[in-house]
Amino acid sequence: MKYIAPSSVEEATSLLSTSPSAQVFAGATDVVPQLRAGRSAPEVLVDLKKIEELVSMAKDDDKWTVGAATPTANLTEDEAFSGEFPGLSEAAGLIGSDQIQNRSSLGGNLCNGSPAADSVPAMVVNGARAVIAGPNGTRVLDVAEVVTGPGQTSLEADEFIVEFEIDRMPARSGDAYLRMIPRTEMDIAVVGAGARVTLAEDGSIEEAVVALGAVAPTVVRVPDAEAALVGNTADDETLSAVAEAASGVCNPIDDKRGTVAYRKQVAGVLAKRAVLIAIERAEQRNGSK
Repeated sequence: MKYIAPSSVEEATSLLSTSPSAQVFAGATDVVPQLRAGRSAPEVLVDLKKIEELVSMAKDDDKWTVGAATPTANLTEDEAFSGEFPGLSEAAGLIGSDQIQNRSSLGGNLCNGSPAADSVPAMVVNGARAVIAGPNGTRVLDVAEVVTGPGQTSLEADEFIVEFEIDRMPARSGDAYLRMIPRTEMDIAVVGAGARVTLAEDGSIEEAVVALGAVAPTVVRVPDAEAALVGNTADDETLSAVAEAASGVCNPIDDKRGTVAYRKQVAGVLAKRAVLIAIERAEQRNGSK
């Protein structure tokens, strides 16, 4: 097995186009266990962490740009980012231990293709986009369209994610992410729920996005919950509709961490709670970006 650490996107794409069995990685928090278990045996390992664009964070008036290999610890430690996207920052902070978070990344968490990946529902509700590099240049894809099934993505073998684009959080907007795990920490989500809302000047909900993880082969949006929220306030009737919609959209499995019935019930509870937290945060963001 050969190890290569390219220093540019162009060098990495060239390597991938000439080495069909190559495998890219950033933090290697998933790749190393897969190698040890014999589930993966690439001839070439391509380390992306030496590429500057992939380990940087920046913002302008319109959006944040987060390198796909940026350690998730950076997202939680950056006060500007975590202040603007507390839900996404909190989701990033749930990926493994403190030591793991110095290596783990949004790109790795997404491309591993786990239905229970914590950062993905939080990215989806914030409309994150993946900038993907390949031998034919770059293309942009909504994060929601990257994972196609457990362990599967829509990326070609010679493509990789360079960075994520996330539009700036508008005024009177907030996000949240919650998960249910059997233990208090360092576990895989039984259910994850992300929410983002924008409030109108009268306090009603102007825009809403709700997404669930670990309840289907991929992260799922909850359109009926979003429709129930828009134009209303978070009264008991609206929140009951959110919970019912979240439970109804689930297509989970029975496993040692939870039954189908349990996951459906928890999805409704977490969706409701995530919406309430997002609303509370939106109420605190009355100013500009």
